[in-house]
Amino acid sequence: MTYARTILTSGALALLLGMAAAVADNHDRLAKYADPAEPALPATDVDVSLSDTALVITDPQIDFLSPEGVTWGVVGESVTELGTVENIGRLLDTAKAEGMPVFISPHHYYPSDHGWHFEGPLEKLMHAIGMFDREGPYTLEGFEGSGSDYMPEYRDHILDGETVISSPHKVYGPEQNDLVLQLRKRGVSKVILAGMSANLCTQAHLYELLEQGFEVAVVRDATAAAKLPEGDGYLAAITNFRYVANGLWTTEEAVAKIEKARCFPSPPQTRCLARAKSRAFFIPRTPRCGRAASNSRPRRSRSWRAS
Repeated sequence: MTYARTILTSGALALLLGMAAAVADNHDRLAKYADPAEPALPATDVDVSLSDTALVITDPQIDFLSPEGVTWGVVGESVTELGTVENIGRLLDTAKAEGMPVFISPHHYYPSDHGWHFEGPLEKLMHAIGMFDREGPYTLEGFEGSGSDYMPEYRDHILDGETVISSPHKVYGPEQNDLVLQLRKRGVSKVILAGMSANLCTQAHLYELLEQGFEVAVVRDATAAAKLPEGDGYLAAITNFRYVANGLWTTEEAVAKIEKARCFPSPPQTRCLARAKSRAFFIPRTPRCGRAASNSRPRRSRSWRAS
């Protein structure tokens, strides 16, 4: 019994030492992505409110995030060391629990997209390996479980009937899809941005949303990128995020901000729960500020008089 216990104890110790070594190795690999100890740029941040802030996720699809995807050989290391799949899942769980709007900007290619006369290096590669391929814009034949499909862990949230799925973008940014329109139509002015791939679609979405006048915070460990001889895509992205994003958060920080979000009025429809006692507002049974619009009674104008 003592001998067996010794063997078990030795085995457990070896397992713990192995786990500790793996954690230390991962920490060393992530050290190159750490923020500078003495940054030169001024600090900025985004105030999160459930009335005007949304979670936007780019390309949460199998071809990017699953070992079954066609890009796993070059993105898998980054996805694994950052915990990207789990972190995107936490953001979705939290946003849904708190009533924050969620938007998906997907990447799909149809047969007609393979007739392009010229392409950049990555476009050429994506088309060659069948990345994000679908049978067509009006059919779901062969879609479920394909590389173009959403990660199984996210499907319940994405396909719940409330998440806004924009039309697909074709290259990197949202200039050619309706994401910005959908955000504007729902009164969103602040975006929490996550998804794939850090130096491609996520970064391109960041730039365009900033140009469109949105405040954007990027969740740094809810994205990832390819590692190629041409360079480490995530290192390139995190550098640019520091330069231009209004906020750069970890998943832990983003989750805490969403959970603690205060609700501000977004006139004329959405009214803040914090002002529910005011006579100027009427808010019947609205557990989430973002869902107050359909139940809110508009304030009567005192300047109008019947003639």
